[in-house]
Amino acid sequence: MTRKVAFITGGASGMGLAVAQALSSRSHEEWDIHIIDLNAEAGGRAATPLKSAHFHQTNVTDYASLVSAFERTWSISGRLDFVFANAGIVERDNFYEEHDLNSPPPPPNQLSIDINYKAVVNTSWLALHYFRKTFEKHGRGAVDAVLVMTASCGGLYPSEFCPMYSGSKAAVIQFNRAITVAYHHAGIRTFATCPGTIRTGLLNQDEWKSFRDEHFTPIETLVDAVVKLVDGGEIQDAKGKKVEGKNNWGLTVEVNGKNFYFREGPEFCDEHMEEIMKNTSMAAQLDRIEKTKRQSKEVTTNGA
Repeated sequence: MTRKVAFITGGASGMGLAVAQALSSRSHEEWDIHIIDLNAEAGGRAATPLKSAHFHQTNVTDYASLVSAFERTWSISGRLDFVFANAGIVERDNFYEEHDLNSPPPPPNQLSIDINYKAVVNTSWLALHYFRKTFEKHGRGAVDAVLVMTASCGGLYPSEFCPMYSGSKAAVIQFNRAITVAYHHAGIRTFATCPGTIRTGLLNQDEWKSFRDEHFTPIETLVDAVVKLVDGGEIQDAKGKKVEGKNNWGLTVEVNGKNFYFREGPEFCDEHMEEIMKNTSMAAQLDRIEKTKRQSKEVTTNGA
């Protein structure tokens, strides 16, 4: 049995840890779990009870630190099957705070953007590199590479009290939609999840009290959705929309309550914009390249 390898940012708690636990406890396959987190104490506690788990203290906003985590993962496990770009925080500052009008205000604290979006970009960038190394070592057909990014319902609907958080999560959704064709062409299935209100360390206990109990999403719903994406194959959402296995990539998956839903991108404003975007899409270019290759092969075969 091939031992698969997972790289999970924000893996010491919350959704990252829950997914790590689910993969580690599977009976039909074995996983090396690499937990990536800044909190060393929590990371050690998270990794200790899991089978074949390793903790790497990492600042995901620091590129060199993130590279080091990928390098250590590769050194230990020699492959990569699943990357969960999950680390995230919510902003604590009041974006609308009033300042002395006699001088410009200080810059806003953009740490939420650095972690929620920039770190996801860097994690995805490095995932592509180490997935390619895995393909080279083990063969592309032997690896089902999966990249899942954690966005949020706040990326689909505006979260007015935390606009930088909301904007960063919306960026993750669009980023996934932008890279997914190229990554899929390279052999990697990418996804963005948009969890609803899950009781994690994102807020403290007092802050969670402002939410009604029935509005919380069980963390198990999120884990179930992520694991289904990792497993691949046919998948169906709560509204009955079915995605065949060959099309199980590039999805935006909203997770709320006990259900998950596939969310489409925005509608085109008119047929002209639809034509422009489709004709200039990477999918169209790749189709043209493949068509040219087939025609060239046919000419060569017929000429022979």
